[in-house]
Amino acid sequence: MKDKIRIASGQGFWGDLPSAPIDQVRLANAKSPIDYMMMDYLAEVTMSIMQKQKLRDPKAGYAKDLVEVIESILPDIVEKKIRVITNGGGVNPEACRDAIFALAKRRGIPIRVGIVLGDNILDTLDSVLAHGHELKNMETGEQLTSVRSRVLSANVYFGAMPIVEALRQGAQIVITGRTTDTGLTLAPMIYEFGWSEHDWDKLASGTVAGHILECGAQSSGGNFSADWKSVKDFANIGFPIAEAYPNGEFVITKHPKTGGMVTRQTVAEQLLYEIGDPKEYITPDCIADFTSIQLEDLGKDRVRVFGIKGRPATDSYKVSMSYNDGYSAQGTLTYTWPDAMEKAKLSDKILRSRLKKAGCTFDEMRTEFLGVDSCHGPLTEVDYGQVQEVVVKFAVRGQDKNSIIEFGKNIAPLILTGPPSVTGFAGGRPKPSDVVAYWPALLKKTAVIPRVIVEEVK
Repeated sequence: MKDKIRIASGQGFWGDLPSAPIDQVRLANAKSPIDYMMMDYLAEVTMSIMQKQKLRDPKAGYAKDLVEVIESILPDIVEKKIRVITNGGGVNPEACRDAIFALAKRRGIPIRVGIVLGDNILDTLDSVLAHGHELKNMETGEQLTSVRSRVLSANVYFGAMPIVEALRQGAQIVITGRTTDTGLTLAPMIYEFGWSEHDWDKLASGTVAGHILECGAQSSGGNFSADWKSVKDFANIGFPIAEAYPNGEFVITKHPKTGGMVTRQTVAEQLLYEIGDPKEYITPDCIADFTSIQLEDLGKDRVRVFGIKGRPATDSYKVSMSYNDGYSAQGTLTYTWPDAMEKAKLSDKILRSRLKKAGCTFDEMRTEFLGVDSCHGPLTEVDYGQVQEVVVKFAVRGQDKNSIIEFGKNIAPLILTGPPSVTGFAGGRPKPSDVVAYWPALLKKTAVIPRVIVEEVK
């Protein structure tokens, strides 16, 4: 057993800073080593995007940015013996692995890659329903049958254990589909320290470490609201590293001489991100009690995290599904002094009147006055007479595509048939876009089995 391991965050979402994983690997040295790098690419809507890509091209459906990153760092991770764990496989981990194998062959670098399959249940959804699993919406209680014909993607959130198995089989890169963000960090701790899958306190500790790392630089000074002016050198911000110990404690830090900062405040703020009941942070691996977390600022960009308590895992997986829910469109116009806000509000009244006259129906129509009250609405205290300019954002959503089209036709005419503006109209006539809605559900763990495949290219 190692006395500690260091796990670096290399990506917080699909589209995050492309240089981050490269810097994490290349800055690693004897004084600031890393053993693992986790890279989180997936959000709920991402799966539906990837599923559409795969339908158009059977070799697509994964984060292609990941392959570009691996090509840049492959010699480094082999030389420094850094293992990479990522959910960038999306809905097609096999194609992602094959793309990495192809580049490894071109460069003559042997690599052992593991993939985790089984989370994508879109093709077996009818069978799952037929076996009595209702997949009710966790928020509304509705039956999935009400939207079954419109489902675009369906993925089970696996936890850390399939990744642990891939590591046991010698995988240097592990590519998964819809794995929990926290599982990407927890897995190497279980593997290296030999933790039992029933040691709930330690599993909760690894889960909390994963929660801190999952959003990349958000825990090392990025998007930091408490005292953002104290953050130095945003341009060269360092992504966080978890220095983990066998007893479950860990220290959050970053590479020396990088921008950003790691303090008790930056870590605490990240801990509040995307949690519901802080006593019950539920994952497939355990339930973590966030009220038990203790933080100690050690200085020099080091924060100790300890005292974490956990409870047994539930008997269900969360299933993330998406479905088509109509269409939307949006457009903007700009109004300037004098009477900017008065003009903007009149344009909204005119547009709504014309759309009503045309017989349009929408599930929702929203108008926002950007830079004035679009964030805080009626709570905003503004002297509208002092507003110099207003960007008006019109947006509609609904099931009737023709109404959405009619909305798009009526934005530009406001320029010459309404109060005077400087237009700000760009990008052409707004066109209908598909609305993708989210459907969360629970599925008994016995209903689906993860599969792990580890292969080597020479």
